[in-house]
Amino acid sequence: MNKNETPEEVRRWFSRAIQRLWPVALGSISLRKSPCIRENCSACQSGVGHSSYALAGYRGEQRFSIYVPDELAPDIQRAVENGRQLQELMKEAGLRYVRARKSERRSKSRQ
Repeated sequence: MNKNETPEEVRRWFSRAIQRLWPVALGSISLRKSPCIRENCSACQSGVGHSSYALAGYRGEQRFSIYVPDELAPDIQRAVENGRQLQELMKEAGLRYVRARKSERRSKSRQ
């Protein structure tokens, strides 16, 4: 981070930083165990149950949970991790942008 960077330099830094962050998702992925709808299911009766992945989160104020097939779980997990990294980059971008604008403002008032 350059102490005297311009808002345009912050924009370019942010654009470069986010290019590697695809796929992206917010929420959390978890492996859950739940009973099925079949009567007398041996897996359910034994306590083993049926495991499946789900992506959970919020869309506005509405909570959601969506089934994720086993083979897609690693990719969705990476998307969630990228989403967290994106949030951190946005926090940093906000700080850098404010500093850049304040520096720009000080430079203009000196002229």
